[in-house]
Amino acid sequence: MSLLTNVMDHSLDDGYAEAAARKKADGSGGMPKTVRAKLGLAAGLVLAALVVTVGAAQARVAAPVVAKEREELVDRIEGETSAADKLEKSVDELRDDVNTRRREALEKSGDGDRTDLVGILSGAVEVHGPGVKLVVNDAKDTGTDADGRPRGTSGFSDTGRLRDRDMQRVVNGLWESGAEAISINGQRLTALSAIRAAGDAILVDNRPLVPPYTVLAVGDGARLSRGFQDSADGLYLHALEESYGIRTAISVADDLKLPAAPSVIVRTAQPITEKGTS
Repeated sequence: MSLLTNVMDHSLDDGYAEAAARKKADGSGGMPKTVRAKLGLAAGLVLAALVVTVGAAQARVAAPVVAKEREELVDRIEGETSAADKLEKSVDELRDDVNTRRREALEKSGDGDRTDLVGILSGAVEVHGPGVKLVVNDAKDTGTDADGRPRGTSGFSDTGRLRDRDMQRVVNGLWESGAEAISINGQRLTALSAIRAAGDAILVDNRPLVPPYTVLAVGDGARLSRGFQDSADGLYLHALEESYGIRTAISVADDLKLPAAPSVIVRTAQPITEKGTS
């Protein structure tokens, strides 16, 4: 109790008290004594007040300008987005028109069934049928694996995120298990499709995808699901789930609808016009 009483009675350290008393005795403490010092202090205070006042005035003047520029930028973004949507709609309409005209021309030549098959295999037309729906998502905690260790990778400093090479194995496993058509988040895969990475994002044909990744595969549903889960790539995905917390869910569907690929352009391959020549 005596210690607490002493602290309360002597809250100011004795050294500070002695220094204050010494400055007071010397006349060096407190407010400036000379007129020049007082004028200097007053000028400093006026200058500080002027700086604050000018800054506040400039902020008030600039606020409407900044708000106007932001509004113009938002309007520009919305306008460009609308224009892009219109162009995309126009592309879809032209693609549908080309497909319709091609089908009509081939029907006249009696080769319509072959065209349908080629369109399905190439990804140039929409398809539907039974198959499997596989949803893959990053781990809830993307920093460590199930034992608290960071997930080691050769190209990323990563954690529990699904990578492009993981998605490549998933797709290859579905093809190998009997899938006849595959799409990822609405992006139809073709023989020319590429699954790559840009930073942490997975790209399919240079279009970024956002998790969760929904993979639709048309085929014999039960057989396709069983074959994929028993394959090396299915077991690899299961290992990701067990070791790094990658979340997966696979189900058999009676009817899936897959869109056509945005564009199927062949630059190198040429059809054989005559037997033995190209």
